[in-house]
Amino acid sequence: MSTENEGTEVPPAPSAPPVPVDAPASAPGAVPQGHAPSAGAAGRPEGAPTAQLPPVPPGQPGASPAAEAGWPPPTATPAYPGGGAGGAWGASYQDPAPKPKRGRGGLVAAVVVAALVAGGVGGGIGYQLAKGDDSTSSTTVSAATSGGDVKHASGSIANVAATALPSTVTIQAESTSGQGGTGTGFVFDTQGHIVTNNHVVADAVDGGKLTATFPDGKKYDAEIIGHAQGYDVAVIKLKNAPSDLKPLPLGDSDKVTVGDSTIAIGAPFGLSNTVTTGIISAKNRPVASSDGSASSRASYMNALQTDASINPGNSGGPLLDASGAVIGINSAIQSTNGGGLGGSGQSGSIGLGFAIPINQAKFVAQQLIKTGKPVYAKIGASVSLEESTNGAKITDQGAGGSAAVESGGPADEAGLKPGDVITKLDKRVIDSGPTLIGEIWTHKPGDKVTVTYERDGKSHTVDLTLGSRVGDS
Repeated sequence: MSTENEGTEVPPAPSAPPVPVDAPASAPGAVPQGHAPSAGAAGRPEGAPTAQLPPVPPGQPGASPAAEAGWPPPTATPAYPGGGAGGAWGASYQDPAPKPKRGRGGLVAAVVVAALVAGGVGGGIGYQLAKGDDSTSSTTVSAATSGGDVKHASGSIANVAATALPSTVTIQAESTSGQGGTGTGFVFDTQGHIVTNNHVVADAVDGGKLTATFPDGKKYDAEIIGHAQGYDVAVIKLKNAPSDLKPLPLGDSDKVTVGDSTIAIGAPFGLSNTVTTGIISAKNRPVASSDGSASSRASYMNALQTDASINPGNSGGPLLDASGAVIGINSAIQSTNGGGLGGSGQSGSIGLGFAIPINQAKFVAQQLIKTGKPVYAKIGASVSLEESTNGAKITDQGAGGSAAVESGGPADEAGLKPGDVITKLDKRVIDSGPTLIGEIWTHKPGDKVTVTYERDGKSHTVDLTLGSRVGDS
C-alpha cells in the first residue's frame, strides 16, 4: 500500500514487506500516525497529525534514483527525499520515473505507505499518521484515570487499561519556531526512558521543547536520547523522573497470531488517555513512510495490522495484547479521506491501523539508549522502488552515481549483480524494493539470511550475512 503526504504524490508500495539493502539516497515514504499538532502550534492546526509514512514519490526534490539495501532500509531501502547516496534505509534503491498524481485514499498493493505530515494528517494515497487534534470535534470518549471501587476480573479489558494507563504519557513536541504536535509514548524502564515514534518528537529534535504528561496530570520536561528515522522509533527521557515509574511489560510480537485481541492507548485528536480495542488483522504488512519534504528520508516497517481504532494523536502509543503486554507501537493508519492537513475533512480510523512490532522496536530502543544512534542491517545493494509484484530488482547504478552493488559488501560477496531480481528473503516473498527493505530491517546486523533471486530467467539461491550501518545518514 502506499500513501502520500499532503500535497506530495507517493508511489504505491509492494505487497510484500520491504527488505533493507544499503541505505538509499532517497526513497518513498509512508505516513506515521499518532502525532497531532498541539494547540496553538504556529503554522499548523491543532491536533493535525504530524506526518505520514508513505514512500516518497520519485521525481520529488532531493529524491534519489535508487535505495541502498542493508540500512536506512536494508531491503531496497529507498532513502528519504533529499537523502544522499547510501543514505537509504537498508538497501539503496532506484526511484521510478515520475508518474501522474493519483487520487487520494486508494490502497495500492499490499504495502502500507503512510506519509508523515507535520502539523496534520495528510490525505495522501493510502495511510495517514495518527496525530491528534484538540480542536477537532469527536465522539471518542477518553478512558477514566481511575475505576473507583469497581473490581474488574484479571485479564479483562478494563483491568488491562487500568494497569497500563499509568505507564503511558501524552507527548507534546514544539520546535524553536513554535510549531509542534501531540503524540503518545510509554514507560520503557525505571530510569525515565519513554519510547515513542520518531515523527512524534521530530519537531523538537533541533533545540525544541518536549513535555510528557501522565494520566494523573503530572507533567515533566523531557529530552531526546536518540531517534531512528528509518525505523520511526525514538526514545526520550524524563527530567527529574519520579522514582515510582512502572515500565510496561513487553510481549513477543513474533508469537502474535491473526485474531488475537489488541488494546490501543493514545491521544486521538488530542483526547489523552483514550483506550480502544480490536484484533490483529494481519502480520508482516510492509509500510513505507515519509513527511514528503526534500530533506526527509523514508521510514519502513514490517507492521502488525489491527482494526483497533487508531487516529491522529495515537502515534507512539502502545498496542497491547490481552495480557497487557506491549506487542507494538501504533504508527500509521489507512484512510479514505482526501482532505488536506488540518482541513475540515481530517481523516480518521476506518479500521486499518499499523504498528511497529515490539521485538524490532525493543532492539532499536536499546541501541538508542546505549549509543544514541540507530543501527541498521543491510545487504549492500541498491534496488528499484518501481511498482512491481515480481521482486526487488538490483539497479544498474546506485544512489548518487555510486555502484549498485557495494564492493566487498554482503551482496557482492554472495555474487549478486545489477539486474538480478530478489524474490525471497528466507521464506518471505519479496514483491518490490520497499518490501525487501522492510523485511531486511526486521533482522539485526550479522544475521544470516537466504536470498532467492532470478537472473536470465533462472532462479538461484544464496546465503549471505547482513552487514550494518550506524546512524540515519
